[in-house]
Amino acid sequence: MNVLTGFEKTTDNHCYFRKNDNIIKFIDDDAAPNAEQILYVWEMDLRRLTRLDISRRLNTPAAKAVSQVLFGVACALIMMAVRSLLDYFAPTSGPFALVYPAVLIATLFGHWLGGLSAFTISFVWAWWFVLPTVGSFHFEIPTDPPRVLINASAAFVIIIFAEAFRRAVQENAAARDLEIARRAMLMQELEHRTKNNFAMVAALLEMQKRGLEDEEVIAALNQAIGRVHAFATAYSVIIPHETADNEHFPVNMRQYLHDIVSPLASASFSENVAVSLDAEKGDLPHRVAVAIGLFVNEALTNCAKYAFPDGRAGKVCIAFSAGQDKWQLTVSDDGVGHDTHAREKRNSIGTSLMKAFAVQAEAEYEVLTAETGHSVRLSGALS
Repeated sequence: MNVLTGFEKTTDNHCYFRKNDNIIKFIDDDAAPNAEQILYVWEMDLRRLTRLDISRRLNTPAAKAVSQVLFGVACALIMMAVRSLLDYFAPTSGPFALVYPAVLIATLFGHWLGGLSAFTISFVWAWWFVLPTVGSFHFEIPTDPPRVLINASAAFVIIIFAEAFRRAVQENAAARDLEIARRAMLMQELEHRTKNNFAMVAALLEMQKRGLEDEEVIAALNQAIGRVHAFATAYSVIIPHETADNEHFPVNMRQYLHDIVSPLASASFSENVAVSLDAEKGDLPHRVAVAIGLFVNEALTNCAKYAFPDGRAGKVCIAFSAGQDKWQLTVSDDGVGHDTHAREKRNSIGTSLMKAFAVQAEAEYEVLTAETGHSVRLSGALS
């Protein structure tokens, strides 16, 4: 990014910006922003500018007051320098014209004390050095006294309204920050309750499993428990607290897949089956990442149930790659590959779920068969 700054840049070389608490994909390094994005950037820059306060970081009232006065003096000095340059081209013209912007800026960012300081210095200077007679407070033109009084009154009006505007903006900003904090707290509470609900469902299934002797029923309940845990993991790992709508929030797929695969590998496979994860750096939207995580859970559950019967040793590999315009996920094993059709027929629910997750991820679902081994693949476009 070499034109606009202040965006969140992710490992897939894309930039994101926030609008109404949504994370929206912005532009690639070599892409041009559209008009809506440029206007939004200007809006955000103006919002940050209106919240600028010279004395905000200072703690004591005296220090704040001194900094505001000094800022007003600085604005007045800049005004005097600009007015001196203009005198080479238009001497004595509009003697008080530059007082107004100096007073406005000093008040907006330095409170009323800064505006009053800028007004006093710049107004007296313009009266002495610019208004005829130059170098004197004497009025050369009879109509000058009322004109000076009107200009002074106008400057005071600017100070009053600029201070009122500054306070209103800061109060609105503080209220917005409070609302954002409240939403974050509500999201944390919602996440906590959701995880508790997932845990309760899993516990109820575990209780239902106790005392059962039918191996098929126990296996079905174990699979259901695994799916519940997968949903809980997908929810708790990715949900960002700082945004209410996280559908497009970028997710670090390497870390996320590690968090999904690690507990499944230790709980579902025997020690003679090696489970490896090869995930490149890449970020996908939250909605797609959740679907991929659930797909991986179903694929690994399939491998654990059917790939290595009778204590057979082997390997399971989960590979994820993300290029400039495409991502791909492959879950493969070197187990009994010739039983692929029978495996899918026996696990019709799991296969149907994987196809549904592929649709949710807007990806293409493939089953790769071989004499030995079995692979499933998801591939989709980076939107």
